[in-house]
Parts: sequence; C-alpha cells; structure tokens
Amino acid sequence: MEKINIKSMRDVDYKDKTVLLRLDINSPIDPETHEIVNENRLKKSVPTVEYLLDSGAKVAIIAHQGDTLDYQNLISMAEHAEILSRLMDRRIDYIDDVCGPAAIKAVQELKSGEAIILGNLRYLTEEISHFEKVVKLTPEEMTSCWLVRKLAPIVDCYVNDAFSAAHRAAPSMVAFQEVLPSAAGDLLFTEYKTLSQVQENPAHPSVFVLGGAKISDAFGMMEQVLVKGTADRILTTGVTGAIFLLASGQKIGKQYEDWLDSKQFLVFVDDAKRYLEEFGDRIEMPRDLAYAVDGVRYEMPISELPKDDVSFLDIGEQTQKDYREIILEAKTLFANGPAGVYEDELFENGTRACWQAIADSEGFSVIGGGDTVSSAAKYIDLENISYVCTAGGAMVQFMTGNTLPLIKAMIKACSKEEQN
Repeated sequence: MEKINIKSMRDVDYKDKTVLLRLDINSPIDPETHEIVNENRLKKSVPTVEYLLDSGAKVAIIAHQGDTLDYQNLISMAEHAEILSRLMDRRIDYIDDVCGPAAIKAVQELKSGEAIILGNLRYLTEEISHFEKVVKLTPEEMTSCWLVRKLAPIVDCYVNDAFSAAHRAAPSMVAFQEVLPSAAGDLLFTEYKTLSQVQENPAHPSVFVLGGAKISDAFGMMEQVLVKGTADRILTTGVTGAIFLLASGQKIGKQYEDWLDSKQFLVFVDDAKRYLEEFGDRIEMPRDLAYAVDGVRYEMPISELPKDDVSFLDIGEQTQKDYREIILEAKTLFANGPAGVYEDELFENGTRACWQAIADSEGFSVIGGGDTVSSAAKYIDLENISYVCTAGGAMVQFMTGNTLPLIKAMIKACSKEEQN
C-alpha cells in the first residue's frame, strides 16, 4: 500500500495543548431502553483518547449519535461518556452543550490530562446528513459554520480519528483542517491500511460475501472489485442473491418479485446481467431459498421455482454448504451484510452458517457495517474475525473506489503544513 500523506498524532507534542478530538462513537441503540447495545466503536476509540491524555493534552471530544433520518438513535452523549470512563478507568466528563457558552467555558477550564465530551453534534443543523446533501458547502465555506467559528478559537489543534464517518462532508469532519493544525489518530490509519490491503493487495483466493438489505452497497463494491480483479469469487446472499437469480433468467415468484419492485430493487437487474456476462464465472448465486408457511420453515431448490405465494427470506442448506466450502478455501475474506432476515429465528440459519464459516476460516477476514457486525456478534466470537472495521458507509465508499471527504481534507491539511 502506498503511504498516505496524512500527519499522525504521534508526530505532535500535545503537552498542555487543548485538542479538539473528532471521534465516531455513534452506536446502536436499544429502541425500548434507549441504551447503547454495542460498544465496539467506543472500545476502538480508547487508545487515541488515552494517548492524548497521557501526553498531557486537554481533550475536548466532539462526536455524533444518530441523525434526523435515524431519529430512534438520536440521543445525548451522556452514556458515551460513562462508557468511556469505565473502559479507560478514568473520568471523562460530559456537558449537554455542543458549542454554546457552557461548552466553551468547560473546554477553557480543562486541565492537562482531562477530557470532556461535548453535546451531540447532530443537534446542530449544519451537522445533519440532510444539510450536507442539500446545501453542499465546500470545506472552506464550512469554516463560517457555527461549530467552527465557536470552537476553533478556543483550541490549539484538531485530531480526527473518525474513519467510520469519513464519507461525511460535515464541518466537524472536513472544516477544522482549514483553520487548525491537524493530525489523524491511530484508528484512522489502521482502518485505512486494512481496507487498502483488501482492496489493493489481497492474498488469493479472495472471496467477498455480499448480502444485506442495502443492495446499492453491494453493487457499488462489486463494480470495483470485479473489474480490478480484487475478488476471485463473490458469494451473493439476501436481496443481492435474488437480483442475480432474476438476472440469470430464473423467476422466483410473484409475491417476492412484487416486493422487490416496491423497494425499487429491480433497477439493479440490468447491472447484474452485465456482471454475469463479463464475470459470470466469479459470481455465485443461491442454489436454494427458504420461506415460511404458518410458522414453519421450508426450503426449495432453485430448479423448482417460481413459487408465487411466498417470500424468500434466507438461503437454504445446500447454499450454506457450498458457500462454506468456498469460504474455507479463501485466503482473504470480506463480508458485508447478513444472508437473510436473521432477526427472525426461522430465517437465521443462512446468516449463522456464513458467519460460522468465516470464523472457522484461516484466511484474513474483514467485516464492517452496523448490521453486519451486529449479526456476526449474535452467532460468533468477533475475536475470530481478523479485523472488525468500525466503518459502514465509509467502508463501502472506500471499497467502491471513491475518494472520502475526510481523507481528502487530511491530505490537504498535511500538504499545507509541509509548505509552511
């Protein structure tokens, strides 16, 4: 992997400096208790926070939780501060203010070796994803946003360790680099290096297992990894598998196809046909599918389709066996998305089987994405995965070959400092 021209936080003296630290500790929330149910991102942020505090820095942490489009997860950062305090065995304070007078006062009163988490960034209009998509400001224009105008003058430097939000062009991600000395945390480098290894220099055979409900993610990555030769085999599951079956000319059934149409998933059939024409020998499709009638699971070989009055919500046993054989032979594995509707125990077999095969594999395995990690954690010990990426959307964008706004901003900041 070519060395990325981004300054590391380890090349900076932070003693007695006030550091604005952007983390991504956005975590899954239990819809009933409104409590955090997965601490993966918090745990992976600990080393950077500890390094800065041990270096004598005064650390003001900014982060987001949920969004207006993800309102069920839009809660305060209070529990995040409690969890970080527990994980680090040192006090991390919290103040329910993003960049108002209370937040500014709290930051200014920090002493060396102390840290505070400010309020949820998504409480600011300029930080929500809808604002980003509609207004589309440049990083230079974002320096006039409220967040930057209020916080930049009271800190000495900016550290970003939020690779999992690297696809977001929000002020907290790409604007502070315009006005403050900036560096990246260890997690950012680790995730970039790991994904680069999978994308650019995988050990072969390299196998991608692509499923889940976000079919646009699967197809976005597929274009890149097939054309570049990154993936020797792609195992399709879930909606992605169904689209490829249709593209191959195999009817599935009216009820399920109508549902695919209602979700506008059928628009991907033409792309799937093109991939099959160009790379058909590298794309694996399900051999059988599962459905339920009156609470009982049934499996049907593809050769017996279509079946019009049911919905197919999992891969069948034969597909599970075939995919396991391929997975166990792989030297590089990349997985994104569950194989079926695993939340329903009738349709969890395929997801469990795929994760168990990946856990049993001796190959280098990488997984990422909220639903992906949650489904894996349900069936296997994540310690059996070589690397669990904190990123979801950023990982997908990276694997599609797109330049991430954060990476672009950090490279620009480093180049600017080198010229001065």
